[in-house]
Amino acid sequence: MTPGAPSPSGARLAAVLQELKRRTGLSLAQLATATTFSKSSWERYLNSKSLPPRSAVEELCRLAGESADHALALLDIARTDRKEAGTQKPDRPDTGTPPDADPCAAAQGLTGELRDRTETPSPDGEADRADRARADAVHPVPAGHRYATVLTALASACAVVLGTLVLTHLPPSRPKETSVAATPSPATGPRCRHTACQNRDPITTNCAAGPLTLAEHETATGAWIQIRYSPECGTSWARMWGAALGDRVDIRVGGRDGAVRSARVTSRGEADTYVHTLMSVTSPSAPVQVCFSPAKNGRKECIEAHPDQAPSSAPR
Repeated sequence: MTPGAPSPSGARLAAVLQELKRRTGLSLAQLATATTFSKSSWERYLNSKSLPPRSAVEELCRLAGESADHALALLDIARTDRKEAGTQKPDRPDTGTPPDADPCAAAQGLTGELRDRTETPSPDGEADRADRARADAVHPVPAGHRYATVLTALASACAVVLGTLVLTHLPPSRPKETSVAATPSPATGPRCRHTACQNRDPITTNCAAGPLTLAEHETATGAWIQIRYSPECGTSWARMWGAALGDRVDIRVGGRDGAVRSARVTSRGEADTYVHTLMSVTSPSAPVQVCFSPAKNGRKECIEAHPDQAPSSAPR
């Protein structure tokens, strides 16, 4: 992958976002009005220039009348690919000024130059100095007056330079559109809690709206498995992507006596996105084990975690 080029998963995500935009029938300007993201932001997301936040994907899916499950799965995969490849710092806009340069440095240098010119004799300036001496004899001028005047002028110039730089770095204003009204956002809270979530899907119950990733692991076949946990719902589930047809992921909560819930890749669409298990009610101190079983020529691989041992900033 060449520098600056989108990853395959990022390109797939952009293609899905473009199709969702086409279904809305909105222009970029109308899309910016109907969502909380600007026209320039949508241009970057739709053309694989940067990965969108989850909320942008959810808003676009809502406008298109589609479930966000598939697009969010592609977003998670693209973020993982980017993390593995190493994130690149965004290009700095060309403002004509070096990144670390002091915008008033030139003015300070000019101050010294003017001071040198006022203090250093010049053969061509003898007549001027004589005229100034006669004028000062009639109307005395304080010694530092002329130098203070120069400094005042330079300070004003410096303020203009700083003001220009501030204006050039302000974010672009969003165009005002009145032809499209934003659709009210649906409730985002979970639709179940604790025992009411047992054996239910984390997506349809909104438990997957803001979960923690307790642990994740790349298997020998290149598939990834995760332990997901929702503090609000009090449940955990397993997620797997990059897998092949027939690969299976299992989750067991509470040790050897806990029930096992499984998910298997059964279609090409699932292989291109991800599969997840149903939820298991999980107390904060309960051990959670997730295992990967490849369909062909491979060994079983497992990871384990406890919700109460997860850092508050665990990756999502």
